[in-house]
Amino acid sequence: MKLLSQTLLKIASVKLAALAVLLMLGATATALAQDPRIQTSQLDALAAKASETVDVNIDESLMALTTKFLSSKDEDEKKVKELVSGLKGIYVKSFEFESEGQYTDADLESIRSQLRNPAWSRIINARSKKDGSVEVYVMHTGGQISGLAVLATELKEITVINIVGPVDLEKLTQLEGEFGIPDLGLEGSKPKRKN
Repeated sequence: MKLLSQTLLKIASVKLAALAVLLMLGATATALAQDPRIQTSQLDALAAKASETVDVNIDESLMALTTKFLSSKDEDEKKVKELVSGLKGIYVKSFEFESEGQYTDADLESIRSQLRNPAWSRIINARSKKDGSVEVYVMHTGGQISGLAVLATELKEITVINIVGPVDLEKLTQLEGEFGIPDLGLEGSKPKRKN
């Protein structure tokens, strides 16, 4: 009888340990699934077909270093510095092609599949057969926007923008033209740069 109870106790301990491991793996997978950083390396194969490419990878440490060089006296630079403070990264990948048909929806599926995660919400979906499409997604964490992703396509161009960190949508348009982010024509007034 004592042997049976010891065996049952060992089985229960093994099951409890296995359950704990599964719970930790599940928590890790959930945390990874809710990462505001979009993986875009699968688009790298399009570079061989593109006539122009842009690949910007500014992580948190590079962001901090970059903002040190922005002047607090120049109004435009001061505004950009305020906009990017607190951001964890800005990532842009863009391909421009000489002719149509150089990419397919299948090429973009890996991006869209990441954005179908329940943590992401699509807030803009503008499509035109003539002009292409713009999809804008935000990730909410704890009642705050913790990430933004933009997928813009035209017949001869693809642009993926991923901003990681707290994003103020009202001020977002001021980042167009900065850090490799192209002018997407998003609503809002943007201050003109002095030449």
